[in-house]
Amino acid sequence: EVQLVESGGGLVQAGGSLRLSCVTSGFIFDDYVIGWFRQAPGKEREGVSVISSKDGSTYYIDSVKGRFTISRDSAKNTAYLQMDSLKPDDTAVYYCAAGRTPAVVAGTWYGMDYWGKGISVTVSS
Repeated sequence: EVQLVESGGGLVQAGGSLRLSCVTSGFIFDDYVIGWFRQAPGKEREGVSVISSKDGSTYYIDSVKGRFTISRDSAKNTAYLQMDSLKPDDTAVYYCAAGRTPAVVAGTWYGMDYWGKGISVTVSS
């Protein structure tokens, strides 16, 4: 059974930090691109950051560049999203996802095969 389980969310003041973790099982972690997505109330889901399965290359949406860092640990089948200098606009439910060959078109990601249930992040002003 494939599982992606997010943790590390919660309530934080603006300017603070959180580290999200995504523990995975049921598939070959090293064969999959891992991504973090978020959906704020009343908004569409957006891809926040993605890390490749092969060379560790990364992708970030402009609004989080310089503040968020994605990483992965093959020994633990776990991916992370370090979020610093958080802003109220970062408030959302954050999802971890995995895909063999995802692609991004006009800022929208396609081809994520597996998804976690999500975890809430609230940034107060």
